Amino acid sequence: MNFLALNILHYALYIKQIMIINKLYKIYKEHPEITTDSRNVTQNSIFFALKGGNFNGNKYAKDALKKGASYAIIDEKEYQDGEQYILVDDVLLTLQTLALYHRRQLNIPFLAITGSNGKTTTKELISSVLSIGYKTHFTKGNFNNHIGVPLTILAIPDNTEIAVIEMGANHQAEINLLSHITEPTHGIITNIGKAHLEGFGGLEGVKKGKSELYQYLSENNGIAFINTDLEHLQELTNEKKVKQIISYNEQHGKNYHTKLVDLEPFVEIKLSDNRETITIHSKLIGEYNAINILAAIAIGKFFYLSNKQIQIGIEQYIPKNNRSQIVQKENNTFILDAYNANPTSTQHALEHFSNVNTSNKIVILGDMLELGTHSHREHQNMVVLANNLGFDKVILVGKEYSKVINCCDNLYFSNVQQLKTWFDNQDFENTHFLIKGSRAIRLEHLIQ
Repeated sequence: MNFLALNILHYALYIKQIMIINKLYKIYKEHPEITTDSRNVTQNSIFFALKGGNFNGNKYAKDALKKGASYAIIDEKEYQDGEQYILVDDVLLTLQTLALYHRRQLNIPFLAITGSNGKTTTKELISSVLSIGYKTHFTKGNFNNHIGVPLTILAIPDNTEIAVIEMGANHQAEINLLSHITEPTHGIITNIGKAHLEGFGGLEGVKKGKSELYQYLSENNGIAFINTDLEHLQELTNEKKVKQIISYNEQHGKNYHTKLVDLEPFVEIKLSDNRETITIHSKLIGEYNAINILAAIAIGKFFYLSNKQIQIGIEQYIPKNNRSQIVQKENNTFILDAYNANPTSTQHALEHFSNVNTSNKIVILGDMLELGTHSHREHQNMVVLANNLGFDKVILVGKEYSKVINCCDNLYFSNVQQLKTWFDNQDFENTHFLIKGSRAIRLEHLIQ
């Protein structure tokens, strides 16, 4: 095929895609509920028949329509059986393109959040603050990947004034893709740390992958919020030539001051400007969460919220879903941080726990996953650190920790069920526990 013919073909495919999206967007406006799971179909929704390694959504399109969906978007012709089936070349690409089309109808700020640690908590804090002054739509749960982000965008109501979109990634080019679907006007990287090292290929790969957000903001005249206390971030904004930067740190933001007042039991921050000084009493623990609170303050101030509005937004946020939760059971206290774990977040959790002013402290560590060739070294580092910090007991759980148990004298269990059998037979009193591990280890089952 010659060059001219190839370009004509590409143009024809482009026109076809535009026609499909225009048609589909009209249908979407009449049926704005989107689902990708035939088990959870709502009446008059649109079912997108996504495919994965172990499933083919096309097979469930008929079932989705029977359950009340108005249309099914499919990409395999053999499953087309009537006008309610809309055949496209690629269901996932169509979902992403439809989300981008909807995003372009919304002339509002879009704030994108990514980072190695704390992005979900930061997203929740920022959204809680912005919701005090604006109709705010934000990512629910962990809908932060190539499927979750389009679904989040397509759930944005027309009356929304600000959108806050969380972006997760475990390899390079993901943040670039999500940025081009979201087209953020503003962005923040919470930090750069040792997360998803297997997919990113090491810390330098993490830096490159996360900085794709800065690259997009640079190319599209977006605004980046930068915590100048954190290494790598200033370096990356310079490297990507981000022109519009709102900087903040532990002491200063634009036209305001902050001071970390206390960390025990929860983070307290003093916020002041030329009008007033207030103290924000959060429900969050640890200096690592103080950084997330500072991000919420900086963004709240940028969007002209008052100190009182920012205070209300931060103080009304209560951590949940196994993220830095404080759980009381009888006379024992648990810091339940079992939603995710990587070397950076685990180190921060251990260091915070070592500074908690109490006796009888026990650490329970579950495997940190997706570390690839770095796994053995990083798990050994965590065991050594935990033992050097002088806790009363260190307990290890999971296959990765089994490979390093010889370095120190610690209790070890292959899974949480074995741990729970042992744990339920102990007689702990007035004991503080830190529970930290990756989601797949399910350490939360220990106290459920």
